[in-house]
Amino acid sequence: MESSIVKLSEVRTDNELFRFDAEYFKKDVLSLENKIKNKEWDYLGEISKSIVNFGAYSLCNQIEFIDDGVPYLNVGDIGDGIIYYKKSPKIDKNISQFVLRKSLVKEGQVLLTIAGTIGNAAVATNLPKFCNSNQAIANINLIDCVSPYYVTIFLNCKYGKGQTKRLTISSVQPNLLLTQVKKIKTYLPTLEFQEIISNSYQSALDAQLNAENSYIKAQTLLLTELGLADWQPKHQLTFVKNYSDTEQANRIDAEYYQPKYEEIINAIKGYAGGWDALGNLVSIKKCVEVGSGEYRDESIPFVRVSNISPFELSEEKYISESLYNDLAPQEESISFEKSKNYQPKQGEILFSKDGTPGIAFYLKEQPQKMIPSGGILRLKSKTDKVNNEYLTLVLNSVLTQEQVNRDVGGSIIFHWRPEQVKETVIPILPEEKQTKIQQQVTESFNLRKQSKHLLECAKRAVEIAIEQDEKTAINWLKNETGASLPGSP
Repeated sequence: MESSIVKLSEVRTDNELFRFDAEYFKKDVLSLENKIKNKEWDYLGEISKSIVNFGAYSLCNQIEFIDDGVPYLNVGDIGDGIIYYKKSPKIDKNISQFVLRKSLVKEGQVLLTIAGTIGNAAVATNLPKFCNSNQAIANINLIDCVSPYYVTIFLNCKYGKGQTKRLTISSVQPNLLLTQVKKIKTYLPTLEFQEIISNSYQSALDAQLNAENSYIKAQTLLLTELGLADWQPKHQLTFVKNYSDTEQANRIDAEYYQPKYEEIINAIKGYAGGWDALGNLVSIKKCVEVGSGEYRDESIPFVRVSNISPFELSEEKYISESLYNDLAPQEESISFEKSKNYQPKQGEILFSKDGTPGIAFYLKEQPQKMIPSGGILRLKSKTDKVNNEYLTLVLNSVLTQEQVNRDVGGSIIFHWRPEQVKETVIPILPEEKQTKIQQQVTESFNLRKQSKHLLECAKRAVEIAIEQDEKTAINWLKNETGASLPGSP
């Protein structure tokens, strides 16, 4: 049994809500804060000009999402140091500027998630001129002598995450109040150390941008080959289809027959190099549901659809080691599709079919222990007609997404049936063009990996500075990144 002995005066310190639950006074959390207190530090609110968010929830009533407008950032758009704004919902520019002016994102702000997934921080940089954040994000404007890049790394390291986790109010949906955000104890190193950490962060952002550019080049190669480089989907209000078409497709809803879907299918099936159905290219295996009652705070990752992106897998829910062993027994001598082993293998593609269907992630390297949820399919190549990087790019492209939109259109909750997945049409580009796309995708993957490494190194360097000293942290960072850093021998 673990216990903490805390003086009443310490219970009251920085505890405006007067919490006295055991979770709030766990030994590991108290240890983190004590290490910060042994260094130069201040409250986040004291080193900020302002910490604000969206404003009144009633303002949500004035928001209408549109196809072309100002990015409206959600919690899911704030990663570990990276802002993914390109797929954010869009709102009208006038709503952005005048109604939601408190949530206008400004260059150099630190954005911190404070509801749902709490404690992710990123610097607002190189965003569109107008951009807003929702009520679950705190916009932090620091004083001039404190680097927003450094503070972001601090908030994302274990000393920042430990505090945001401790200060979170657990209710139906976890929340972190702005008053609590202001109470985050922030380690304040020398300006030289802040600059070093900032440079590492900015190098990570540069690598991330280069990765995005490489991926865009790969997409452009694919779409140009099919004559779709400038293609834009257009929703038509009226069009004519034959009754025989409805009999063949067994669908009578108008959305299924939108001409934009037919344009995509015709471009693929009309491609000179040929095409094939996905089910002929890969074996498909359903994954498994465990039920929320099996979720744990840590242990083996249980990968859900919300944890998949084309570029990485995130972690949020976990299952016990014993349940994992039941779901990933020793390899059986039966077919891939019928196997009861749900541990993904290197070379497979994880592909979402429910919720947000049509997201593919290629397991280029040996994956860690994990179990994917029932909303995810495992794809295993059974032909040499396409390479895995190329196939993953196609699955994440507009080519597949429009086929998804056609098949699941009209549903309240999106479910893409495995038999529909198997019928997805895939263009078969010549080997040399597939190889060029593979090279661009691989370059993008390596750059993203480099970006993540730089961010992780920056976080660890801050932790070492708190636990030991700045000089040791700088030397460690130099050895890990190979960078020439000031202050190191």
